[in-house]
Amino acid sequence: MKPPFRIAVLECAQPLPSVQEKYGTYGDIFRVLLQSGADTLGMPEVVSSKKGLEVSKWDVVYKQEYPSLEDVDAVLMSGSQFTAFHDDPWILKLVDYTKKILAQRRVRVIGVCFGHQIIARAMGAKVGQNADGWEIAVTPMDLTAKGKELFKVDRLNIHQMHRDIAFEHPEGVEALGSSPVCSVQGMYAKGRLISVQGHPEFNQEIETIIIKARHAQGIFTDALFEDAMGRVGKHHDGAEVSAAFLRFLLED
Repeated sequence: MKPPFRIAVLECAQPLPSVQEKYGTYGDIFRVLLQSGADTLGMPEVVSSKKGLEVSKWDVVYKQEYPSLEDVDAVLMSGSQFTAFHDDPWILKLVDYTKKILAQRRVRVIGVCFGHQIIARAMGAKVGQNADGWEIAVTPMDLTAKGKELFKVDRLNIHQMHRDIAFEHPEGVEALGSSPVCSVQGMYAKGRLISVQGHPEFNQEIETIIIKARHAQGIFTDALFEDAMGRVGKHHDGAEVSAAFLRFLLED
């Protein structure tokens, strides 16, 4: 695949109001992430924050709008506060759309958190709530050999915000990494898909807003909140993950 990359961000949720006021919707947030990844890639003659990226955004929850596959080169599915294994009509529609992408060989799919789980579900893997509980804030991810090759680091630090997980790797994908709380932290199939359970698009401010909101709602205990706030400001490798996404698109 050659630039310009026409990447459709499927917005599977809307950010909290204070996040949206400053950063826009998730399509806007991912555009910034992809631009950062393009510069991190270090191939300015091919793709950079200034050229080679055409990012569109699609509200698949409330408007249920989708791009035609003929008009895009890749689809990126965002995270969400919703549950990937539920059977709400819009979720079933998203799963069917994902199956349609995976059934062909030109358009590639990228999944993040909820999007990662939707890919797993579309490929027949079990997705559900993790009995080990929440994984939040910046967390180290142990990488497989393939994960190290794609992300260009020996260990990945990434923002997390999830309790649901994929319990298994679908047939035909390679594992990218794991953590003590979640064994399926990333998936890859050359020319078809790449996904991560974490949130490369989050920064310290976005993650902090979500942590504080969920603590105020009683979703996070005091102990969980304090632990997360102690890690939320640590270094994270969002740009490296984004560069891996683009490296994946550049593969033959």
